[in-house]
Amino acid sequence: MNCLSTIDRVTAGHIIINQQDITKLKGNQLNKFRREELGFIFQDFNLLDTLTAYENIALALTIQRVPENEIDAKVKNVAEKLGITSILNKYPYQVSGGQKQRIASCRAIITNPKMILADEPTGALDSKAARQLLESFESLNQKLGSTILMVTHDAFTASYAERIIFIKDGKIFNELVKGIDTRKQFFEKIIEVQTLLGGDLNDVI
Repeated sequence: MNCLSTIDRVTAGHIIINQQDITKLKGNQLNKFRREELGFIFQDFNLLDTLTAYENIALALTIQRVPENEIDAKVKNVAEKLGITSILNKYPYQVSGGQKQRIASCRAIITNPKMILADEPTGALDSKAARQLLESFESLNQKLGSTILMVTHDAFTASYAERIIFIKDGKIFNELVKGIDTRKQFFEKIIEVQTLLGGDLNDVI
């Protein structure tokens, strides 16, 4: 995840995103790639406590120097899609964990990035909020064409994906593609692979 997000540099090989070798990017090119091509959703939200939900979401557009009237329309549009219009004027300490995660998700997607990197996005959420967020991810993928790369240990969360790569001891262990399976059928296949993995919590989906 750190290599894909360009936080860490690879020691060998190449990473191609949207037909671009990101391992060769430096300086302003790298900053531009991060700003325009990627969206980040962190497990601990990483919201700025001194900013309202609206301001947290708008921050990415402000950095890109998007006109104020466009920012307002974009923020309200994405907030409506994720169901947080009513809390836009509240600060992070005034909202629930699920609402914080949806604010963070809005911030990640408002620039229409080609790829969204989500690190254990449901780890801090209750089951209802987790389901709402995962359904939002599905909508983003299907309606906006965003690629969502999610790291999770949870089979329920993974069952919302279209493709899963299982990693054990730093190597690819198995791969599942949802295809025409229902989410319940896909979930059962995930559990089967987890059983083969030995149920170790260090095995990442």
